Amino acid sequence: MDKIVLNQMQFYGFHGLFPEENKLGQRFNVDVALFVDLKKAGKSDDMNDSIHYGHAYELIKGIVEGEAKKLVEAVAEKIADKLLTSFDLLEAIQVKVIKPDPPIPGHYQSVAVEIYREKSV
Repeated sequence: MDKIVLNQMQFYGFHGLFPEENKLGQRFNVDVALFVDLKKAGKSDDMNDSIHYGHAYELIKGIVEGEAKKLVEAVAEKIADKLLTSFDLLEAIQVKVIKPDPPIPGHYQSVAVEIYREKSV
């Protein structure tokens, strides 16, 4: 399956279980793979035959920088649902929401949630 990939989009949001996360906020990185048949777009060179990744970015930004959620799982699910319902050509989506600096002790690069959803027919 063909896909459009948006990697390491960076946002500032207020998601988390702890009050300080909701008050102070933190960085979030998001990776998204949009599964769509790109053959027609490749032949026609017409944006109507593809998914405008600038529009996808703005939808994702609105979610991550918008209403606070307790869980990054909820953020990922909202992104998947919004994009699947916003783009008719989109067949499936993979969303990875990364917290580079979660408030937990230890040494690690980041923590993340990754989901895959298909459009229900």
